[in-house]
Amino acid sequence: MELLVLVGVLVLVVGGCVCVVWAERGGPRWVRAVAAVTRFAGELVSRSGSGRRKSSGDSGGDSDD
Repeated sequence: MELLVLVGVLVLVVGGCVCVVWAERGGPRWVRAVAAVTRFAGELVSRSGSGRRKSSGDSGGDSDD
């Protein structure tokens, strides 16, 4: 059962990514709507992940030494 849920989530993610690419190339209105939802969900996941990284004590050394 868990495998089925994971496969379903994977299908939704891949479908969302396809819609984002298709929308960038001028797809129909429903594709642009799905792409907007996908981008919004990606922003939410990104923000929740960055909060966890900050609390882990990582200094984030982005210097180009």
